[in-house]
Amino acid sequence: MIDPRWIGHVLPTTTFEIERSRLRFFAKAIGETDPVYTDQAAAREAGHPDLPAPPTFLFSAEMESDQKLKWLLEADIPLSKVLHGEQTFSYHRMVYAGDVVSVTSRVVDIYQKRNGALEFVVFDTQIARGEQAVCDSRGVLVIRH
Repeated sequence: MIDPRWIGHVLPTTTFEIERSRLRFFAKAIGETDPVYTDQAAAREAGHPDLPAPPTFLFSAEMESDQKLKWLLEADIPLSKVLHGEQTFSYHRMVYAGDVVSVTSRVVDIYQKRNGALEFVVFDTQIARGEQAVCDSRGVLVIRH
């Protein structure tokens, strides 16, 4: 079993800039056809200061930070056994190209099911622009044994 002492552990914060090219690439990858996500003029015409981040883009911001990967290795969790189980988002503000965001994740729960055949690690993540939270998310990893 994953040591429950990890509950409450806060991973180091990662900070980076939201790049226009990444937003365009993400929009294309998810099949988003609204030009507001790929064309600066269309975004401005719609009242945005720059390209807005498409819904769920901020999950890639979490992935941009390699802190969860480092934690999995530190906690001796074999990566070949890890599955992404669930993700929820609570948005507070829009994120745009050029914004600098910080990502901070915390382990909030560890539990098991099926007599330990499955273990679950729950992370709460806050993505912020300066002092303002832009998104809170909860992710669940499943570890198969």
